[in-house]
Amino acid sequence: MEKEAKKEAFRKYLESSGVLDALTKVLVALYEQNDKPSSAVEFVQQKLGGPSLCEYEKLQAEMSDLQIRYNELLAVHQEKCSQLEELKNTQTAASSTENVDVELPKENQ
Repeated sequence: MEKEAKKEAFRKYLESSGVLDALTKVLVALYEQNDKPSSAVEFVQQKLGGPSLCEYEKLQAEMSDLQIRYNELLAVHQEKCSQLEELKNTQTAASSTENVDVELPKENQ
């Protein structure tokens, strides 16, 4: 009984969210095609707004290229942050040395 209730709740969910209507329209469009496509799955994906296999492969390649570029930029960014930190430390050390040099003569007087 519980299994049937879950199935019914899921069916209602699909119906209320419009999934059943969308799938029905796509299947009807596929049925009405005089020249059936070689890939029914690709036809359904395209009609539902998904990318074609070719577009998907292009997007995957672009994502791979962008990931490589991101990693390169991240490495450069981290290097620049390290350089900046070193410069800050050098400046802080130089400021400390200057303050000591300036104060020493005053203390000797």
